[in-house]
Amino acid sequence: MAAEFAATYKILVLGDSNVGKTCIVHRFCDERYYDTYISTIGIDFKQKIINLDGMPIKLQIWDTAGQERFRTLTTAYYRGAMGILVMYDVTNMDSFNHLTYWFRNVEENASQDVVKVLVGNKCDATHMRVVDYEKGQKMAETFDIPFFECSCKNNENIHEAFIELARKIREQREIRATKFDEMERLQWEKADLNQNKQLTTGAYRCGC
Repeated sequence: MAAEFAATYKILVLGDSNVGKTCIVHRFCDERYYDTYISTIGIDFKQKIINLDGMPIKLQIWDTAGQERFRTLTTAYYRGAMGILVMYDVTNMDSFNHLTYWFRNVEENASQDVVKVLVGNKCDATHMRVVDYEKGQKMAETFDIPFFECSCKNNENIHEAFIELARKIREQREIRATKFDEMERLQWEKADLNQNKQLTTGAYRCGC
């Protein structure tokens, strides 16, 4: 039986504890909002098939625990990740300040060409906001990645953030495939050149 999707993209959701990582995964995959906080133990994942510009793609979304005691465990899942959604809480300055830790962690543990998106959650809580939009935008510009402010409660920019991440993954895969094709072409040209040299050398030796 043929697969119902064209490709599978593995995505990690990273950030401090209580920034809304589990909430955004449930909101996107199940279209449900949970207003009670349940801490993720270690790591969990959900799957969703999306329509990416007419192409069915399966997103395998890994929800990681933000607590320090689980971080050694969760870094093992960085390898093989094609996209990473890094998240902070606009009502919590510490979660924003810790972004440098998370980006450094990604750099040390994930593949060099992994795609990243920055998301500031809880933008609906305007009366509690301590991180303004411009700070988030500037942070994203520093790492040259897309930026979204979202609200799990109001279902704002959740779909857009994951779709943008999926598009960036697809672009990265296409670039990688192009590089591979070019390397393969060069290898074939080199092999042909070596073969021609050997034939030419052999011809001179036999006096042809």
